[in-house]
Amino acid sequence: MTALHDHSTRPLIDIRSDTVTKPTAAMRRAMADADVGDDVLDGDPTTRRLESMVAERLGKEQALFFPTGTMANQAAIWLHTRPGTEIFVDAESHIVHWEMAGASALAGVQLYPVRGATRVMRATDLAAAFRPFSAQGMDASLVCYENTHNGAGGVVSSLETSRAMCDVSRAAGLPVHLDGARLWNAAAATATALADFASCADTVMVSFSKGLGAPVGAALVGSAEHIARAYKIRKRLGGGMRQSGVLAAAAIYGLEHHLVRLADDHEAARYLAKAIDGVGGATVVQPDTNIVMLDLPSPCADAIVARAHALGVRVSAWTPSRIRAVTHLDAPMELIVATAPFLVQAIAESLS
Repeated sequence: MTALHDHSTRPLIDIRSDTVTKPTAAMRRAMADADVGDDVLDGDPTTRRLESMVAERLGKEQALFFPTGTMANQAAIWLHTRPGTEIFVDAESHIVHWEMAGASALAGVQLYPVRGATRVMRATDLAAAFRPFSAQGMDASLVCYENTHNGAGGVVSSLETSRAMCDVSRAAGLPVHLDGARLWNAAAATATALADFASCADTVMVSFSKGLGAPVGAALVGSAEHIARAYKIRKRLGGGMRQSGVLAAAAIYGLEHHLVRLADDHEAARYLAKAIDGVGGATVVQPDTNIVMLDLPSPCADAIVARAHALGVRVSAWTPSRIRAVTHLDAPMELIVATAPFLVQAIAESLS
């Protein structure tokens, strides 16, 4: 293999996550020109417009703007549950691994991690996890699932799969919360309406800083009753934002201009997956959407990350033997094509 020169004048490409995107010039103008007000005192007009847009697109009564998806997820857990109960959640989900044990610290609930027979939790896995009744047993209060599933490599749960999950949960008398941080990608990959996916849960969280290129923000959607309660929970968590329309304007711009291009990210991910699959004995997890996971034959993820960075490509170590790359607005196909050979080199050298 011919060695490529280290990164110098060539621009660095950052594909650690789709959260690294920077607002486009047009998005920044929209933020600067946003009509704002005090969202806590009187309501911010731009934020209200965003909330109305999101509720309509997802087919729910109302939406509430949050600074982060984690806060929105934790608010949903709080509003659906009661302390001393448990919630069923995919064992590799964001709520389990990346939310600082918020469910136990804030809502006083226990997580029951359900290990899927395939890459993610399905309805059959969930049904098998339900505890038989016992006077000494733990009461359940909620089911949470994730679509797309980040840790599994951006896996999409189809509408049929999502409906089955919802049916099993409701048959057990349990409400459902959908962590839909990248639900935009699931909809784009399957040509499924966002509202159809959202109908499979009582509340849904969507993120504007993933895929849509906004610098910050998420929303929780649900019934008017749920959102009224979520408003109080958000305030208690410190999420009452004043002139939040500056941030909401970026999310609106992303919905209006960047949602339609998500299929481009999926195509770029497929290209990258093909380029790195098999290099040095590594195996790629074929992407459904914009996340590419590469499983390594030995635990050298940190070495690959460091070597790739030296060559001008930033990826992340997901585990000691898995690396992750995510295509996005600031890493279009032409940049992926130009820099894939450098990632290939980093992998090959580290595994040699």
